[in-house]
Amino acid sequence: MMRTRPLKVALLGCGVVGSEVARIMTTHADDLAARIGAPVELAGVAVRRPSKVREGIDPALITTDATALVKRGDIDVVIEVIGGIEPARTLITTAFEHGASVVSANKALLAEDGATLYAAAEQHGRDLYFEAAVAGAIPLIRPLRESLAGDKVNRVLGIVNGTTNFILDKMDSSGAGYSEALDEATALGYAEADPTADVEGFDAAAKAAILAGIAFHTRVRLDDVYREGLTEVTAADMASARRMGCTVKLLAICERAADGQSVTARVHPAMIPLSHPLASVREAYNAVFVEAEAAGQLMFYGPGAGGSPTASAVLGDLVAVCRNKLAEATGPGESAYTQLPVSPMGDVVTRYHISLDVADKPGVLAQVATVFAEHGVSIDTVRQQGKDGEASLVVVTHRAPDAALSGTVEALRKLDTVRGVASIMRVEGE
Repeated sequence: MMRTRPLKVALLGCGVVGSEVARIMTTHADDLAARIGAPVELAGVAVRRPSKVREGIDPALITTDATALVKRGDIDVVIEVIGGIEPARTLITTAFEHGASVVSANKALLAEDGATLYAAAEQHGRDLYFEAAVAGAIPLIRPLRESLAGDKVNRVLGIVNGTTNFILDKMDSSGAGYSEALDEATALGYAEADPTADVEGFDAAAKAAILAGIAFHTRVRLDDVYREGLTEVTAADMASARRMGCTVKLLAICERAADGQSVTARVHPAMIPLSHPLASVREAYNAVFVEAEAAGQLMFYGPGAGGSPTASAVLGDLVAVCRNKLAEATGPGESAYTQLPVSPMGDVVTRYHISLDVADKPGVLAQVATVFAEHGVSIDTVRQQGKDGEASLVVVTHRAPDAALSGTVEALRKLDTVRGVASIMRVEGE
């Protein structure tokens, strides 16, 4: 039997995602009520600019006082889509204190200080759900927190930023340079006016921190994630990847160490074989591989951003939280019992693709090979081309600690016969 008294929802933020959440709550009200077991009512919408016309939203619901809204006491669920650290953190913890559960899409806050939010939710017996914080509409957080809760996840590997995937896809398919591809992404609305968070890897790193924490049952913060952006990726790198039967993707990689005693989390461009499923992820789509001990390899694929996809994830969480409310229960909270340390990037075992500009004369290859040997790095393949006293030397290594590979590169720069290091890129997916 359906409860007639509605569950009241406060919405913090009414931009692209927030307005779509409000629209779906209104147009799908009957379906949502049937799925939850009670109607849901939008009780207030906190915004910065109240004068802006918001189609489909009763102006009487609009307020600029977000604090007063979450303190009302009759709010059952707060949906936070304003982003950033503050005032979002204070508003969320205040909502818990005043009896509301929270649905958030705030990846930056969860990666920076998720522990505070988890603790506040537990203290007050409330839910904290955040499916929309990672990979838009793709169900990923809940499978990790619930479906795979009885399994041991060893690796999470994926493309979690649509803007950067669009840029790299265009560079690969058209031969465009980074700047040209970024301009196209901006024109189509995939890239923000200031694309720094995307192209420098901050967005993906925040998502990697969240995924690693859930997958490995340990606390991983944004500062724990090694990060490289894609601004240094060139058309020449793309061409080199194609010659190897690879393409280049900005990957988020979270791994449990072989001995199970530590974890790593990193974001950086990498070459992956065209045979790998992630190589075929085009345009602004996201895809994530999860490797678990019993389940094996699982792949999650779909649109990773945008108003409608993100709103879909928010509404899915809203239904779950409202059901919990009616059942007087709460869903999963923080699971950080393993307390595993996060190893630095230097300890990570990777492969490198290194392109060198060298003098075209006898003995150069031997000198280069000696440097690799001295640093304990084994060479997989070498390709050399030379003309008019200059040459290019492309070396692909076997797997070795990243610190050893970095030391090798620094030593190569000191050789008189090495004119410069044209590019360095890690190789993954093999």
